[in-house]
Amino acid sequence: MTPWPGLLRLAALRFGIGPEAFWRLSLVEWRALVDEPADTLNRAALDALVRAWPDG
Repeated sequence: MTPWPGLLRLAALRFGIGPEAFWRLSLVEWRALVDEPADTLNRAALDALVRAWPDG
């Protein structure tokens, strides 16, 4: 059995999203609704990324 009925119920009950809007969600949008929030990128982490991956 596929998980879609349960996911649709979750979307409708927890987030107030109807079936039509549910089926229009992108994967990124769906994950933003159901996944735990990721740690935010702070300045130190950004600076480390810039040093590790400099532009041209």
